[in-house]
Amino acid sequence: MAATRILIVEDEEALGTLLEYNLGKEKFAVTLAHDGEDAMLKIEEQTPDLVILDWMLPKVSGIEVCRRIRAKPETKNLPIIMLTARSEEADRIRGLETGADDYLTKPFSNNELVARVRAVLRRIRPGLVEDKVMVGDIEVDRVSHRVTRGAKEIHMGPTEFRLLDHLIQHPGRVFSREQLLNAVWGSDVFVEVRTVDVHIGRLRKALNKFKQGDPIRTVRSAGYALDAE
Repeated sequence: MAATRILIVEDEEALGTLLEYNLGKEKFAVTLAHDGEDAMLKIEEQTPDLVILDWMLPKVSGIEVCRRIRAKPETKNLPIIMLTARSEEADRIRGLETGADDYLTKPFSNNELVARVRAVLRRIRPGLVEDKVMVGDIEVDRVSHRVTRGAKEIHMGPTEFRLLDHLIQHPGRVFSREQLLNAVWGSDVFVEVRTVDVHIGRLRKALNKFKQGDPIRTVRSAGYALDAE
């Protein structure tokens, strides 16, 4: 299945680059636009599967971009998530009334953004989101929050589930403790690095409940990887 295409429209270069990196890690194909006019050109060139749209943009505002997208027959159903520093209810309602499918107030965590993206895609274009991921004999079902291994259900806590969900999307890739902290807990939350080791230990115990072998590889001085082939 081809990667889901996301257009990020954000005039703050640092934030745009960060969003591009974080969504790229989740296997989305990301394109950046830095103003409203550039966004409309990119949408005309290749319609994305979802637009993440900043409210305050130079040249053409995010609200106006949203209106133009909704006014065109070929893009009227394009999913839009609006980003803004505005938190007042009236502004939020205005954004949704203009046609946005969801609304995220800055600052927000990467986990929250990814969850909102997946939720909007699942609701509007369910075919674009893989609800089940399988590596080796381990399967993660994101909808029911169930994990099975060799047809046997594995029970684990929510943090262990998020850890596994992240690792299983990148089988064999080694993640440092800091990378796992950012991916699972969020970069805006202070958590001790060794907390990762505790939850990896719990995840290992859960996955090996039926003595099927430990699928998590520890790489000394580097981090952890899921090798479940």
